[in-house]
Amino acid sequence: MAISAPIAVLDSGLGGLTVVKALRREMPHEDILYFGDTARVPYGSKSGVTVTGYVRQIIQYLKGFGPKHIVIACNTATALSMSTLRAEFKELSISGVIEPGAKAAAAAAGSKRFPVIGVIATEATIRSKAYEYALARRRHHARLLFRPTPLLVPIIEEGRGEEDPLVVLAVQQYLNPMIKNGLDALLLGCTHYPMIKGLIARIVGPDVAVIDSADQCAEDVYRRLLSGGLLRGDSTRPGRMHCFVTDETPRFGMLAQRFLGVEMLSPTWVSPEELYRSSDEGFSLYKG
Repeated sequence: MAISAPIAVLDSGLGGLTVVKALRREMPHEDILYFGDTARVPYGSKSGVTVTGYVRQIIQYLKGFGPKHIVIACNTATALSMSTLRAEFKELSISGVIEPGAKAAAAAAGSKRFPVIGVIATEATIRSKAYEYALARRRHHARLLFRPTPLLVPIIEEGRGEEDPLVVLAVQQYLNPMIKNGLDALLLGCTHYPMIKGLIARIVGPDVAVIDSADQCAEDVYRRLLSGGLLRGDSTRPGRMHCFVTDETPRFGMLAQRFLGVEMLSPTWVSPEELYRSSDEGFSLYKG
C-alpha cells in the first residue's frame, strides 16, 4: 500500500465531516476522500440489512481509488455493518467510531468501582447494543445508561446552533434523566453531536467527562497508520480533500462548511443508481 494513497471516510450524510475535521487536525498532510450518502440519510431509523447494503456499495465505489484506510464515520453504520464488511473486504483496512469512543469513555469514567457511563445516539445504534458490548468489555461493573436522541440530528442539520432555545430544550430533555443518575462520563455516540458539544458539556456540568467519538476515531486512525508505516508525515504540502455525495442539496455548502470549519469545494455527485453499478474499474478522479 502506498503512503501517498488517500484515507477514505464515509457517512450517511454530513456528520462524518466532524471526523474529517479531526483527521485533518491530527494528520494535516493526508489526502482525504469523503463520501456522504445524502440521498439516503438518515441511517439511524433503518434496518441492519439496509444499512449494510448501502455501506457495501460505498466501500466498493471508494475501493477504486485505492485508499490506504477506510473509516466508517457513522455510529449507526459501524454498529450494524462493521463485522460483516470487514469479513467481505478482507483486503481493506477498515475502522469505525465505536471501539475508540468506548475505550475513551471507559477510561474517562475514572477509578470508581461502579462508574456511571451514559451514551446518547440514534435509535439504531442503541438498538444494536454495540456500545453496550464495547463498554462492558472494558468496565465490567459500570452502570450503563443509553438514551436515543432522534431529534438532535435533524435539528443540527437545520443549521441551529448551541444557543438556539429549541436545541437547548431538546438537549436538556434528553440529558436531565441521565444526569439525575450521577453520570461520570457521557459518550457522544453520533458524529453530529460534536457540533453541540459545548452545550452538552455545560448541561452535564464540569464533573462529567464528555467524550467526542470523532476525536477518538481520528486518534485511532493515526495510530493505525503509524504502526503500519503509512503516515504521510513528511510531505511539504497540506493534504487535499475531495467530497462525494449522493444528493447535493442547496444547503450542502453551508452545512458542510459549518461541520468542517472551512469552505469546501463543490462535491462530485454520485447517484445511488451508479453505486448499484459500481465496480473496481474506471476511477481516475484521484491521482496520488
